[in-house]
Amino acid sequence: MKEATRILLVDDDPTGREALELLLRTCGYSVQAVPDGRSALQLLDKGIFQVIVCDLLLPDVNGIEILQRVRHISPTTELIVVTGHASAETAVRAMKEGAFDYITKPINFDELKIVITKAIEKQQLLSENIYLRNQLSGRFEFSNIIGTSPAMKTVFELMRRIVKTDSTVLISGESGTGKELVARALHCNGHRKEKPFIAVNCGALPEALLESELFGHERGSFTGALKDKPGKFEAANGGTLFLDEIGTMPVLLQSKLLRVLQEQEIERVGSNKTIKLNVRVISATNANLEKMVQEGTFREDLFYRLNVIPLHLPPLRERKEDIILLVERFLEKFSHIMGRDKLSINKEVLELFEQYTWPGNVRELENMIERLVALTDGNSIKAEELPTHLLAGKSTTDALVQMNLPDQGIDMVATIRAIEQNLIEKAMKRSKGVKAQAAALLGINRTTLVEMIKRMG
Repeated sequence: MKEATRILLVDDDPTGREALELLLRTCGYSVQAVPDGRSALQLLDKGIFQVIVCDLLLPDVNGIEILQRVRHISPTTELIVVTGHASAETAVRAMKEGAFDYITKPINFDELKIVITKAIEKQQLLSENIYLRNQLSGRFEFSNIIGTSPAMKTVFELMRRIVKTDSTVLISGESGTGKELVARALHCNGHRKEKPFIAVNCGALPEALLESELFGHERGSFTGALKDKPGKFEAANGGTLFLDEIGTMPVLLQSKLLRVLQEQEIERVGSNKTIKLNVRVISATNANLEKMVQEGTFREDLFYRLNVIPLHLPPLRERKEDIILLVERFLEKFSHIMGRDKLSINKEVLELFEQYTWPGNVRELENMIERLVALTDGNSIKAEELPTHLLAGKSTTDALVQMNLPDQGIDMVATIRAIEQNLIEKAMKRSKGVKAQAAALLGINRTTLVEMIKRMG
């Protein structure tokens, strides 16, 4: 069971304090109530509270002094000031000292609940970001993105040159090549590493929700907007926002994103108030954005704004010399996770891996190794333990490479394209148009199949 949020209530009015304590307890909070500042400070020395609701005027230590002490003892604790004097001066001073918000007496309990909820959300977000930074502190070193192939050496060299900059980066590459991993590595090795890294998959959200998700919204701005909500840009302030599948963003939203990149400010949905931000944007795509610009489905000005530094990740089939390194790393990783000795891998298996085209790229290889480590009984992975599409791929590949070359030569690009189209058409026919089944027959991801069908026109 999740532990209840701990709230410290500091108020010298016994009647109001007891009533407020009871109401907060009925909302499921764990509440400790004290009548003065010294008692509050003693409790703060003994334990941590997520939220403090504190009267500004106390008989001994005032609310500002408690606020200053809280900032020193527990920086993540949020303090809400209560004052019977609705003066702008006291409120402004409290906010400058780091108070989350203030409310005036007589207390409107519904208003207090809303402010407490917002304070808890902020406190939880900070805690989660701190946890994630601790977890990721060594994980996204460049050394954890593996490769000795010429193509990957080029990627590493470019990453080293741009990691300390704030320029926008557009990472291109097929699905599964590790675009988000590279984006995280750029963030975690740059000067923004102590700030949030927020990832948004633009293709996973419907158009109606994407704008609100990115820019936030005000209460009542649309049906279901029951409270103010900050968007991902605000959550990433000071850090990095990673926009994956940027090519799927609707054209209308592209113009709003362009303005944000140019002005470094946003407006929440339903508001005309601008919010200044300092966010580095890294985007990624598996689509051909230049072609989309020509077709009018992606704004040219946004493309150039995003593509200040282009970084292309090669597919695994173009860096086959890295396969053995990747296999060794994944074997070590999943053997450790599953609590077993590191498995060895048969030479024939490695040869099959090198012959296979890996349409799902590094992600597909990683999933394959996890599956094999989980299902292999012995200490060595043998060819007979591989899924049928890898074994079938060997015989199919052998047949294709035995094609005769006519004396007059061939148009290799057109030939390969014709083979692709023929196989896709047969797979779609056999699966009765179900793309997921057709992709499985071809040994590729559904998204890869969709992209290939688009290219076929």
